[in-house]
Amino acid sequence: MSQDENNFINITDFVKVQLRVGTVLDATGVEGSEKLIKLTIDLGEEKTRTVLTGMRKWYEPDFFVGKQVIIVANLEPRPMMGLVSEGMIVACDSLDPTDPANKPTLLQPATKVPNGSKIR
Repeated sequence: MSQDENNFINITDFVKVQLRVGTVLDATGVEGSEKLIKLTIDLGEEKTRTVLTGMRKWYEPDFFVGKQVIIVANLEPRPMMGLVSEGMIVACDSLDPTDPANKPTLLQPATKVPNGSKIR
């Protein structure tokens, strides 16, 4: 049995995860952290969301501004470095054997969609 087979979840668990699309309005490095970037994201809600990502090693904050991203919208808020992250952006590892840094790739919609759109 492979490692992946040992980590199966059932459909009931999966449907609990709310993946939504939002646009990054602002991005800044988190003071005192070499890893974290603070993103302000419009998810089509009354208020914007603050989401912290650990991708500063690979991307400058400006890379994210204006991009639509996919986030886990119903993740429990998590305090980090004196801030609170209200979700998590979705990216994939490169797994490219020629990429020693294993730079993550940001997952985005293929075309622009309304903020708050659900991934299903």
